[in-house]
Order: sequence, then C-alpha cells, then structure tokens
Amino acid sequence: MARYGNRHTDDQPLRRVDPDAHWKSLRQGDRVRVRLTPGFETGGFVDAVTPDHTTVWVDLDGGGRTLLHCSDGVEILPHGS
Repeated sequence: MARYGNRHTDDQPLRRVDPDAHWKSLRQGDRVRVRLTPGFETGGFVDAVTPDHTTVWVDLDGGGRTLLHCSDGVEILPHGS
C-alpha cells in the first residue's frame, strides 16, 4: 500500500458533455475553421471524429495535427459558415 496518497481528490461527480450541434455534423475530410481563443482562428481538415462526436482530430493549416474536445472551449465550424 502506498504511504502517500492523493487526499485532495475532487469529490464532484463526472458530468456528461454534449458537443454543439455543428460538431455532430463533422465528417472526416471536411474543411473547417477552428477558433482556439477569441481573435485566433485557423483553418484545417477533419482527420478523425469519435463516434460520440465529442473529440475531433484536426490537421491545422501549417500547424500540424491537434486533438480537440468539446469541453475545451474551442469552436470547430464548417468552412464558409
């Protein structure tokens, strides 16, 4: 048994997260705009989407591949919207 444990664990229950409606329409290969923070937006292509649409891999224009979760506060919008 470990001598030192984590005694400061968060007692809050996990809560279900639901992606925005536009996340649910994303498909592999879609051209998208990604708003990472206010004033910073970039384009990219959807590389992969989890079956529940809560997590999306995006190949950013000139920035590599990044994993985004719907609870990250990031917007992923179809290109042209």
